[in-house]
Amino acid sequence: MSYFPSIPQVRYEGPSSKNPFAFKHYNPDELIEGKSMRDHLRFAAAYWHVMRNDLSDPFGGGTALMPWDDRSDSVENAIKRADVFFEFLDKMDIDYYCFHDRDISPELNNLAKSTAALDKVTDHLLTLQKAHSKKLLWGTACLFSHPRYAQGAGTSPSAEVFAYGAAQVKAALDATLKLGGEGYVFWGGREGYATLLNTDMKRELDHLAALLHLAVDYAKKIGFTGQFYIEPKPREPSTHQYDSDAAACLNFLREYGLKDHLKLNLETNHATLAGHTMLHEMTVAANADALGSIDANQGDELIGWDTDQFPTDLYLTTSVMLKVLETGGFTTGGLNFDAKRRRESHEPEDLFHAHIGGMDAFARGLKAAAGIRADGRLEEFVTKRYASWNEGIGAKIESKAVGLEEISKHVLSQPEPTLTSGRQEMLENLINEFI
Repeated sequence: MSYFPSIPQVRYEGPSSKNPFAFKHYNPDELIEGKSMRDHLRFAAAYWHVMRNDLSDPFGGGTALMPWDDRSDSVENAIKRADVFFEFLDKMDIDYYCFHDRDISPELNNLAKSTAALDKVTDHLLTLQKAHSKKLLWGTACLFSHPRYAQGAGTSPSAEVFAYGAAQVKAALDATLKLGGEGYVFWGGREGYATLLNTDMKRELDHLAALLHLAVDYAKKIGFTGQFYIEPKPREPSTHQYDSDAAACLNFLREYGLKDHLKLNLETNHATLAGHTMLHEMTVAANADALGSIDANQGDELIGWDTDQFPTDLYLTTSVMLKVLETGGFTTGGLNFDAKRRRESHEPEDLFHAHIGGMDAFARGLKAAAGIRADGRLEEFVTKRYASWNEGIGAKIESKAVGLEEISKHVLSQPEPTLTSGRQEMLENLINEFI
């Protein structure tokens, strides 16, 4: 049975194509810097948005048409959704997917029943993966939607809620291992506070670290060798979330001895909410050798919440791919479309238009980034700008070979320093040449 009978297989047709169900720029077999676009970009579809997002917003109910879904919490309905999803992956030529445990199977308000349902659905997902040659990029546990997690999971003031969340993480890790997942993400959806008046911040952070250590230890015990990630987000739904940005996450990981076990899963919309650019967040992570995976979306700077829009900004995709190429490319991570179509785009075919646009935008970003790197002018400019650190007093300072006395003596023997222009506008023009 086909759930999208009017949607053709989406293929690359080139920039001149007018077919709305064709890629104009994403040619999966095209080689860029010696590697195919498919392998560079490692696209993944988000189960929670494709199959479960009803397109509701704070001011109105859902609009999405999902004729295959009977809206029940039955395992049978969950299995049908999985069949629909894999038809979508096939027609989109997307190799990977991601999920939260409660996206793929029902929350039954009883851990034993919920875990049994998860086992049944993941049995079916495993069969589908093999039949359709698809892979799980990463899995995670939904520790934020159910009312029990209203005050956090790993940071809950209730030890019983913490324990429930830890048990749910165990089941989600088991499911991720079963499906051959290449990673596992911790997104602290409610790991934060609404007010410090009722919050023991030190104790909550200690408990969050304890949860991560428990997961790392359990992964070793069951033979899960995938990459663990933590995902920064500054606020929403909490007033303040502990994983507020890349730097805060890295500081937390270092403080609690977790730096060797987790990398960062970064999202553009979260960077925006934190007051940063995505390039800033990626640079912070890359400098710490902690850039792991990317939620490929964008936000709306006119709206103060997490809008999870599909990426269309070519400056964004180019800067993202410049940093990905600079760090040597993805290993276990990839570009996961944690993005939803707009509320007005409620028909099933809009799922395809949205992903086609996002994939083409990142393909263009990849080609532009590779062109900038091959051209060499940007890298040459930055290298020359810092050339004074390669010799003389600069090299001595970097190698810690001098103290303040020697530095002061050097300055007294030199004329007043002069600065050369940063040439920001020239470099912006250079980027425009390739976009």
